[in-house]
Amino acid sequence: MRDDHALRDEIVATARAMNAAGINRGMSGNVSARIDGGFLITPSGVPYNATSSADIVAMTDDGETRGHLAPSTEWRFHRDIYRARPEFHAIVHTHAPFATTLACVDRGIPAFHYMVAIAGGKDIRCAPYATYGTEQLALLAVAALDGRKACLLAHHGMIAADRTLEAALAVAVEVETLAEMYWRALQIGAPALLSDAEMQAVLAKFATYGRAAKS
Repeated sequence: MRDDHALRDEIVATARAMNAAGINRGMSGNVSARIDGGFLITPSGVPYNATSSADIVAMTDDGETRGHLAPSTEWRFHRDIYRARPEFHAIVHTHAPFATTLACVDRGIPAFHYMVAIAGGKDIRCAPYATYGTEQLALLAVAALDGRKACLLAHHGMIAADRTLEAALAVAVEVETLAEMYWRALQIGAPALLSDAEMQAVLAKFATYGRAAKS
């Protein structure tokens, strides 16, 4: 697994892209990428436009740090997600406005639209509330992500994870888009939901979406 200048640059670029895409604001949120024996993560309390690759903090699976800055206060759920989900190599955490609005009323995103399947299941769960930076929050986040690439965190924000930083950011953008559409639909009334059978059909189609056709 890489632990090099290019990967650190990619983490910084991803963190800045969160804000540029409007799914995060200020210094909230954090970004990480898996490396051998641990992960790299954005530092605590440093504006993204002032963060350099040298500021990215290396952490071991045991929570030890290597770097001149403190890691994000949310490093525990990054560590625990990587432990639980070996297929994930990148995590994006944001305080996206619409996703966080839903999370502040303890509401996940149900199957109101087929693109909910982008997060890996028939719905996008909302983890119960726990104080930020705690092991309890990490445990709840891992549970909410079971079988999923994304979840909301009650009264907090969202997490998106995937095999690459680019893919994790794309999931986060899609989840925020879905959160906005769901919020807007709720202004009219409770939207009709797709059946479990239909969502399973969509998930099956997503499994081969974008793959090259066999020659």
